Amino acid sequence: MSLGLPRSEPANVQNNPEDQTAGWQGLCSAPYSSCSFLAQHWFRRHSWKSTSSQRQTHREAGPRTDSEGAEGRGPLASSSRCLCCLSPSPGRGEGNEELRLYHHLFDNYDPQCRPVREPEDTVSINIKVTLTNLISLNEKEETLTTSVWIGIDWDDYRLNFSKEDFGDIGILRVPSKHVWLPEIVLENNIDGQFGVAYDCNVLVSEGGHVSWLPPAIYRSVCAVEVSYFPFDWQNCSLVFRSETYNAQEVEFVFVVGDDGETISKIDIDTEAYTENGEWAIDFCPGEIHRQDGGSADGAGGIDIVYTLIIRRKPLFYIINIIVPCVLISGLVLLAYFLPAQAGGQKCTVSINVLLAQTVFLFLIAQKIPETSLSVPLLGRYLIFVMVVATLIVMNCVVVLNVSLRTPTTHATSPRLRHVLLELLPRLLGSGAPPEAPGAASPPRRASSVGLLLRAEELILKKPRSELVFEGQRYRHGTWTAALYQSLGAAAPEIRCCVDAVNFMAESTRGQEASGEEVSDWVRMGKALDNICFWAALVLFSVGSSLIFLGGYLNQVPDLPYPPCM
Repeated sequence: MSLGLPRSEPANVQNNPEDQTAGWQGLCSAPYSSCSFLAQHWFRRHSWKSTSSQRQTHREAGPRTDSEGAEGRGPLASSSRCLCCLSPSPGRGEGNEELRLYHHLFDNYDPQCRPVREPEDTVSINIKVTLTNLISLNEKEETLTTSVWIGIDWDDYRLNFSKEDFGDIGILRVPSKHVWLPEIVLENNIDGQFGVAYDCNVLVSEGGHVSWLPPAIYRSVCAVEVSYFPFDWQNCSLVFRSETYNAQEVEFVFVVGDDGETISKIDIDTEAYTENGEWAIDFCPGEIHRQDGGSADGAGGIDIVYTLIIRRKPLFYIINIIVPCVLISGLVLLAYFLPAQAGGQKCTVSINVLLAQTVFLFLIAQKIPETSLSVPLLGRYLIFVMVVATLIVMNCVVVLNVSLRTPTTHATSPRLRHVLLELLPRLLGSGAPPEAPGAASPPRRASSVGLLLRAEELILKKPRSELVFEGQRYRHGTWTAALYQSLGAAAPEIRCCVDAVNFMAESTRGQEASGEEVSDWVRMGKALDNICFWAALVLFSVGSSLIFLGGYLNQVPDLPYPPCM
């Protein structure tokens, strides 16, 4: 049988139909219906030969079972499937050029051998990594997940052809397992997936140029630095190397772009790239590291290191953690607006704020990795506020102790009274308000209460006869002397009443002095409360500002690399 091709090719079709089918699968461009039509047409033209051969087979082998008949029809079915690639196309006088090119290149091709003419030659591999998605950075597990396309180009002299010899076919697509590959893997992966996610076809171009662009989803190791969390940036790397070849056998070089510049960084296609909601890529340089020879032949390895410098977008943490934490921490200052004697209520407010800050600290511990190398910025802020809240609780206890002192238990020194009752209130502007001047008492008439009492006392002590001539005695200066004589000779009952009144007056003056001293202790406690309030306010404001200012100033340093986007 002749199909217009060299005799060796139809012999291969007849002897190994299954191998031909497996090798030619996907290479035919004609649809299956056209293949069936061409196969039927070809069998009609050679029906006499097929009929005679079948009769001869029946006479020699005798009757066959159904299964044997099915097996006998197998090669014919395989031949009918493959004839689409060998039969002449309608309107053309030649066979399938793509199939012919495939056989021309791969009949004697060994994918296990390097594409070099001499063993000491080196294969030059052009590499380019395109990032399509920065999926996530798991701080807890210190794992970076990325989606990339790895572009690899090299020249294979065994696959050299000219498109003029094969019907202007300039590119041939073949499975990657049929071609030699440099076996590039991700060295710092964390899940054991070294290779790509999908083995796509390899493009073989005119002149023996081979291109491979497989996609991959990598989970690589990334040491997370949490000192400035959530205002941090991370330095993650993707380290690629050849799994089986050293620097003497393969050499990696970066792809040269259309503008003549070497593309050494990770390429980010802005149209296909999906931006991450938490991380922004600032720099993504690439470097090729050649290691010193450690093997017996003295040839070292070669690594391609792509560095991803990513910066966290802190808006989520500002709204959900930092702002609530600052507001709740500010509530601890409200304890100073309670009275100095309300120490229990002040301690309750401070301890509640302390417990709320502990909850925030627990939430942050669930987010960051379990490391003792550094403390996150937000954790340092929470610890600082917890220390301030603890000091405020201690201050509330001290102020309560001072405010509840009495003259019977503690005595005040003049220096302490001067500092707490005069100096500090004057400096803080919190002294006691001056007493309002009272209204002037109206002028008393001559018949006042005192005069009436003295008059009644004189009436009781003096006889009437003497009172008649009182005016004359007063004119003669004897009124005062008589008054003292009458008081000295007063009745004992009146003397007891006077002593009782004097005792009550002394007791009242003592109670007023004691109450005034208790009030001084309360005022001293209030002065301590005021000075501690201003100290806590300054400490809270300055400490919070310095901590968050350090996080804000933690910017990515200037590198000698252009930005990625």
